[in-house]
Amino acid sequence: MMNKFFNLPLQKKVVGIYLAANMIIFIVNVFLILGINKMAIDMELVYQDNRQLNELTDSLTEVQDNMTVYLSSKTTDSLENYYKSAQTLQMLSDELGDEVTDLAFSRMRRNIKNMTGQYLEEVSLTVEAKRGRNVEKYRNYYESATELYEYINAYISRLNNEQFISNSERYTELATAFRTFESISVMVLTLVMTGNIISIITIVGMMIEPLKKLAVSANEIAEGNFDTNIPQTKYHDEIGIVIGAFNKMIISIKEYIIRQRESMEKERLMQEKELTMEAHLKDAQLKYLQAQINPHFLFNTLNAGAQLAMMESADRTYEYVQTVADFFRYNVKNHDTEVTIGEEMTLVDNYIRILNVRFSGDIKYHKQIDERLLKIPMPNMILQPVVENAVNHGIREMGDKGTITLKIYREDSDACISVSDNGKGIEQEDIEKILVGNWSKKEGQYDNNGIGMDNVISRLRIFTGKEDAVTIKSEGIDKGCEVIIRLPLPNVENK
Repeated sequence: MMNKFFNLPLQKKVVGIYLAANMIIFIVNVFLILGINKMAIDMELVYQDNRQLNELTDSLTEVQDNMTVYLSSKTTDSLENYYKSAQTLQMLSDELGDEVTDLAFSRMRRNIKNMTGQYLEEVSLTVEAKRGRNVEKYRNYYESATELYEYINAYISRLNNEQFISNSERYTELATAFRTFESISVMVLTLVMTGNIISIITIVGMMIEPLKKLAVSANEIAEGNFDTNIPQTKYHDEIGIVIGAFNKMIISIKEYIIRQRESMEKERLMQEKELTMEAHLKDAQLKYLQAQINPHFLFNTLNAGAQLAMMESADRTYEYVQTVADFFRYNVKNHDTEVTIGEEMTLVDNYIRILNVRFSGDIKYHKQIDERLLKIPMPNMILQPVVENAVNHGIREMGDKGTITLKIYREDSDACISVSDNGKGIEQEDIEKILVGNWSKKEGQYDNNGIGMDNVISRLRIFTGKEDAVTIKSEGIDKGCEVIIRLPLPNVENK
């Protein structure tokens, strides 16, 4: 019930409180007025018996007087007056009642009624005897009636006095009760008004309390404290709507600030990532220049050798020198951090050709390529170091039995590049060391004097933002090894 009330609009709630308070006061006043009226009626009826006996006495005297007038004058008016007064006396005596009880007052009233009837009978006989001119009879009846009249008067007077004394005590009790009722009425009205005031203050306070909390929260937010306790309300009046809208606004502001912070943090990480990538790239480029020769001089020299081989019709020599020149051209030209998978694959193709010239075609090279993925971006100088490690540490001592397999395929939302060999394999302990960057060359192993796997793995993790950008698999010694690189696919695939 209270929830329904507090969910009402403010105007209806204020009007409801006002009407309820006034209705309570009105009902209490009605009950108090009814109580006062009832007590006033009771007090008024206290002396009702005395007034009735006084009326009976006056009527009795009037009958006696009218009878005496008629006996002395014997006129029609006096006779008519007698009959009227006798009828009134009979009616008043009938009101006394004839109920048989043990109460003294009731017995006395019954006796008065009986004596009054007897008196009226004697008076009637007196009048009839007078009208019949029977002097002796009407004198006897008159004396008997007069004697009974005096006795009834005395009896009524005694009863009237006793009842007055009793009724006075009753009146005093009623007067005391009336004054007590007045005091109680004042106390009840005071309590009702006090209760109304307290109820109104309490209910209005409950209505206003959310606004106070809202004001406190608004002040704290204005000072920049967005972590303040947001006021809550379970009611849906105008105040509840305002608080709900305020809370949504604060939540939106906080979410906006969080998004801004996250954006700034991402931007900072991207900048760090770019700086780190540049550092690794420079490190890779420096290692390629450790031969202490000018790459441009070497590139130009190779071109000259290729031209000389062509003029002498040495086609295989020309193709070899041209391949070496293309290999160095890629390293000299690609200073950007990003290339495509296709460009990296071409570098691997040239590298394998150069090696096969050196090792008389001992290295078998297979490719399984998804052409749709060749334009996916990736860091440069990644695949050639992986293939070089596979040659030097995997199949170098296998002669013409060594095989390198390059696969480019799609797996879920990644473009995968797999470089596998059928060579020596690698122990799981060494795989874990390579992935964490703690691997070092063992005694007797070849040193390619190039880019290490730690550099490749680090740059790929930075580029993709994933720790699992590189996976190394090997079933054990002499069971080959596979390096899998996972690159995230762009939103729109290049087909």
